[in-house]
Amino acid sequence: MPARQRPFGRNYAFVAAGTVFVALMAAAGLRSAPGVLMLPLERAFQWDRGVISMAAAVGIFLYGLTGPFAAALMQSFGLRRTVTAALVLMAVSTGLSSLMTEPWQYVATWGVMAGVGSGAVAMVLGAMVVNRWFVARRGLMMGLLSASAASGSLVFLPGMAALAQAGGWRPVVLAIAAVMALLAPLVWLLLPETPAAIGQKPYGAPEDYAPPPSVPAVGALRGAFGALARAARTLTFWLLFAGFFVCGLTTNGLVGVHMIALCADQGLPETRAATLLAVMGIFDLIGTTASGWLTDRYDPRKLLFVYYGLRGLSLMVLPFTDFSLVSLGIFAVFYGLDWIATVPPTVRLATEAFGDQDGPIVFGWIAAGHQAGAATAAMAAGVLRAVQGRYLEAFVIAGFAALIAAVASLMIRRQARGMTAAA
Repeated sequence: MPARQRPFGRNYAFVAAGTVFVALMAAAGLRSAPGVLMLPLERAFQWDRGVISMAAAVGIFLYGLTGPFAAALMQSFGLRRTVTAALVLMAVSTGLSSLMTEPWQYVATWGVMAGVGSGAVAMVLGAMVVNRWFVARRGLMMGLLSASAASGSLVFLPGMAALAQAGGWRPVVLAIAAVMALLAPLVWLLLPETPAAIGQKPYGAPEDYAPPPSVPAVGALRGAFGALARAARTLTFWLLFAGFFVCGLTTNGLVGVHMIALCADQGLPETRAATLLAVMGIFDLIGTTASGWLTDRYDPRKLLFVYYGLRGLSLMVLPFTDFSLVSLGIFAVFYGLDWIATVPPTVRLATEAFGDQDGPIVFGWIAAGHQAGAATAAMAAGVLRAVQGRYLEAFVIAGFAALIAAVASLMIRRQARGMTAAA
């Protein structure tokens, strides 16, 4: 069957990346919504904050666990079909949540269903699209897509907080459901499966470029666990996994879920706290894009050392500030620049160590570590707050963990281990 032509030639790679950019932002916005919903649900249903945090933790964990299987499904059953189905699932789950009256329903819709759906529209999607559509500028494009995934979780927070303040939690979940329902056909129309599907080569590919062989459909689960088995025999995998566990612990799980509640404990309005998170999102877009540019030029291990080290120090300082607009503004700018700058160097190291074929799937497992860390922080910080009435210990522990991750990053090996050949 002849390839369906699209405008822009090889530059259509940027249209595909732009479509994924929007989808990643929206999915990340969905994953950040529990931070906005925490206080409105507490007021509406008198649910315990620890119970509400459990739903967020389940969603974050499944978000990460879905990654490697989603990567395998994208390779075998089709990227476009997998992503479109995931968007539909998110639309259905969040729409159904508008009818909930019990905590288990919140866990089922926002924890289980939305967690699985959003897991297919996450960092692993960005890695897959970059590897398929770009040969040149991979680091930069991975930085942009990584930034969209993180920025989306923060940029939409003021709007969601305003909706919650004006009409409670239900308008928030309905708005998210509508966005996901609109995105599904958009992705289906604008995202071809591969450059070859439109008669093109990846951006920056030489004329003699040959695409990698496709993976048989029957090998989705086997591919996911096979790549994990090969990767798990290397120290590089476990160092990257542990580093990303800490990355999730210190971002989505702690700051993303609990920052608004932390600021509320200090007497700040919810909308102002959400605005601070949005500022983080804006500067994250700058910081992660810059990280992609730096990854193309410098040792990614040293970049990770700097990122984790600075993050750890800032988390340990935050609880001891005066929570003034100035101090929080400085924290928002600084932490935003460092929010998810770890992704481009981590993807680079995974691709170098495990190859172009195994690399995206292995990164999916590494990303699962990110969300396991985020789930741990989301649940543990909620429990610590419920038991002790403060977040101090949660932030200090997260800071120490980041410092350990900084040192561990320097122990990562860069050379390939011949995994693909060994397979």
